[in-house]
Amino acid sequence: MRKIITTLLLAIMLAATIGTASAHFTMVFPSDDDNMWDVAPEDYIAELGEEKTIYIMWGHPYEHISFDVSSIPEVTITKPDGTTETLTVEETTVEGMDEEGNDGTFVAYKTSFTVDQLGDTVIAVKYEDGEEELIDYTKAVIHCGEEMWLGWDSEVGQETEIVPYMRPYGMEEGFVFAGQALHNDEPLVGADVEIEIYHDLEEGKEVVEEAEEMYPYDAPMVFTRLTKSNAQGDFSYTLDEPGIWFVGATMEPEAGKATRGVFIIPVIKEFPAEDANGDYAELQQEVDEAKQLAQEAKESTESTTESAPGFEGILAIAAILGAIFLVRRK
Repeated sequence: MRKIITTLLLAIMLAATIGTASAHFTMVFPSDDDNMWDVAPEDYIAELGEEKTIYIMWGHPYEHISFDVSSIPEVTITKPDGTTETLTVEETTVEGMDEEGNDGTFVAYKTSFTVDQLGDTVIAVKYEDGEEELIDYTKAVIHCGEEMWLGWDSEVGQETEIVPYMRPYGMEEGFVFAGQALHNDEPLVGADVEIEIYHDLEEGKEVVEEAEEMYPYDAPMVFTRLTKSNAQGDFSYTLDEPGIWFVGATMEPEAGKATRGVFIIPVIKEFPAEDANGDYAELQQEVDEAKQLAQEAKESTESTTESAPGFEGILAIAAILGAIFLVRRK
């Protein structure tokens, strides 16, 4: 009987973990009614006087899995001069895919505001999800104006909050993002910090299928990356792809709902882009020169009984360079 009870308990625990391996995030997207899922780093940039429409969705960004936003989110903005404004939200619906892979319609919210100051406007969203027993505090930055780098590191008074050390725009793929996790204005020590990139629906399907084929033992390990905050609440992580990244630090209380601070980072492509053709051409020239030296050394040995010193070395270098060139072309 004891073995049966133990087996049943293990089965229940396993069932409870299904579908929770990947992180839920509050997705705060500046977009439009035509396709609110079509979001890019450039959407977090604004012109002075531009109206920004913000969509608020709930789901798994990496897999593009959607869930209903089950409570009304609270949204405020903090402007570059430090003034704050509470925004009115309205319920809407978005098309998406559920965790079973079925197409469906999901509850979301949207709001809008006019960018009326140069600098950085911080959008702060508080969303409470009953099913996940989580209160999510999400921040995103809208930047306006050349070299108007003011306000991106503002603290907005969230219960659990991420304060960035790195300016969250102009971040290229491969850059390191670092920040401090706070809870009630104190360092959040030893917290799990989850990192996840957003994919649109088709990309999400493709990468999930590929990951499940390559890593059948634990595919979600590449969906949601994980690090820890240190004794000062600090953490860092390399954002190695262009796109929209979510970084969330969670406070797990002994009782009650967990609270999480999330920061959204739009990452641009590497700049300037490497000129692959130029690199290959330069390497090819080096290989040709090495081969020429080797040929001249070989010809000089044909008129003597002894091998010219260094010939074997030159020939080896040519072979190595040629091999490197072939590998890089592949």
